[in-house]
Amino acid sequence: MKHIDINTWNRKLVFEHFKGFADPYFAITIPFDVTIAYKSAKTNNYSFFGRYLHDCMKALNTIENLKIRILDESIVAYNVIHTSVTLMRPDKTFGFSFVKFDENLDVFISNIGKEQERINNSVELYPPEEYRLDCIHCSALPWLNFSGHKEPVSGQKDSVPKLAFSKAIEIEGKLIMNVAINANHALADGYHVSLFSEKFQEYLNHK
Repeated sequence: MKHIDINTWNRKLVFEHFKGFADPYFAITIPFDVTIAYKSAKTNNYSFFGRYLHDCMKALNTIENLKIRILDESIVAYNVIHTSVTLMRPDKTFGFSFVKFDENLDVFISNIGKEQERINNSVELYPPEEYRLDCIHCSALPWLNFSGHKEPVSGQKDSVPKLAFSKAIEIEGKLIMNVAINANHALADGYHVSLFSEKFQEYLNHK
């Protein structure tokens, strides 16, 4: 990771404006066409969830502002962002995971599987690793086609982006999935989310 000098950062004034807000997060819900990604996953016997989450992480790792975090009193940009995804147990409770990102889809899906197995065999809420900032927090809600979304706010200083994936539904012959992204406005703007959305859709379109 690299440290960002707040005094020379071009976002200094924006950062100082939003950093003291009780809730500095803004939220946008964006529809994505997952038709090709879904068909590819089924054809190649991949998990659809694993496929679109991998595309999401590949896209997010190209956007520097979504890799920036507040670490104590410092601003840092991580080289690689992983994912802490909520995974459900058979009894419908859930646990928080830490899934290491890998450019290789097979490795990434294997990493998800290992965390799913750990959670299925545990009653713990948190993963055994200490709390890390080099990740995003995300959840899949495949039972619900939402068009808006709000994340819980802890009240603690937080800088990790939070995403939620809706149920995919067919609209005019295309499979559409809404994705909500919440980001700390001190670190990122709608422009950076738009860059992420373009990249995400680009990866979803790969066969």
